[in-house]
Formats: sequence, C-alpha cells, structure tokens
Amino acid sequence: MRPSRRVAGALAAALIGLGLPAPASAIVGGTPATTTDYPWLAAIVTSLFVTRAAGQFCGGALIASDQVITAAHCVAPALLLPQALAVTFGRDDLRDNDGNTVRVKELRIHPDFRATILDGEPVYHDDIAILTLDRPQPGPTVDIAATASSTGMILGWGATSETDEANTRLRAATVPLVADDDCAAVYGSAFDPRTMLCAGSPDADTAAYDSGGPLLVDGRLVGLTSWGKGAARPGLPSVYSRTSAAKF
Repeated sequence: MRPSRRVAGALAAALIGLGLPAPASAIVGGTPATTTDYPWLAAIVTSLFVTRAAGQFCGGALIASDQVITAAHCVAPALLLPQALAVTFGRDDLRDNDGNTVRVKELRIHPDFRATILDGEPVYHDDIAILTLDRPQPGPTVDIAATASSTGMILGWGATSETDEANTRLRAATVPLVADDDCAAVYGSAFDPRTMLCAGSPDADTAAYDSGGPLLVDGRLVGLTSWGKGAARPGLPSVYSRTSAAKF
C-alpha cells in the first residue's frame, strides 16, 4: 500500500493516536495542468504543520458552493477541530501565493468509514468526507457520476514517483479503468466493488499527497484517491472510493 512516509509527521502522529493508519497517496506519468481548467479542484491544507509547500497534504473537489468532498482518511484527525483545516483553490504550484484559501468550519465523515489491514498496510472503506467551508465559493462545482468509460483522468500536486518528495506542481494524467473482477483478483476481499473502483497502470498512477483527489470520467467525478500498493507498480492498480455510492 502507499507508504505512510508520504504523510507529514504531525498528521501521521495524530492518526496513530486515533488508532488509524496514516493517509498516503501524486501523479506518476502526468503532465502539468492548470486550475483554470479545473476551478473546482481543491488542495487540502493545514497550518498546524508544514511538511511541504502551503501545508498541502491531500486533494478534494468542490461539489457545492460551500462543500468539498475528499478522502475520510485525510481529515479524520481533524474531526474534533475542523478549523485546523483549510482549502485552497486556483493554485497551480503550491510554492506560489495565488488562488483563494478558505477555512473549514465543519467536517462530516462517512459513518461507515474504517480501516482494515492487507499485508500489513491500510485499506480504507467508505473513505469519503465532506468539508463545509466558512464561506460559499463563486466558482463552478464538479458533478458526481457513475463510471461509464474505459479511461479516466487523475489530478494532483503529489509525487511523480515513489521516491519523489519535491513536486509541488499540479499534474494530470489519463489512466485506464480496471474491471472490478480484475481488481478483486489483485486485492481479494479487501476490494469492495460496491464502494470502490480501480484505475492506473505502470505508465500513470496516483502517488503521495494525492489522496482525496479526483478521478474524472468525461469531466465528472467518479472516484477519490483512497489506497493502493506503491505507485505505478505493474499489476497493482490504485483503489478509489466510488463517489456515486457515497451516502451520509
């Protein structure tokens, strides 16, 4: 699975304190992208610790004027203090100061969210959370849809390889969607096709700091980066939470 070294020490410590595995998950094989094309794309940030530019540690997407969807494992440590989180829109490079940063005032985590272990690594179930912002955003939102294609697009500011800790630039990549049966053959009962889907290849995949970020099909949100084994490893696709299955 994606190694916990990808997460800043303070966040990892907070997760361990809650009895949860640390979040992990960047775009391998991608090309630079701009938030002008994806104005609803969110960088989840915190000022409690700064491990990389802007304090970014996960991604998300604006689905209503004041609501951002992301991975539950990203934000579970802040459940009692959602004000420790903020969301930045419109920033292509985390080292810049452009864009708009908005505080989080409320956090809801899927009631069935939980973590199990596969081969010593975390597997996240119902890995979805909603952040309510302290003020509505004027920009467009992204629609949630079910999968209906053989390929999708991933976005994120994360690593470009398993050893990369330096990338701060938003990147995008096209990835193949993997059939449920094929994903189950890889991950066994840890993979739940009702709430999960798989995508990625050795040529393109998500990696560190991409958790909670979008998997798009035809411009609509079908999945959120959740868990996986390594990054872009042959025969080991990444696992995404199905946004169409989310119920709160």
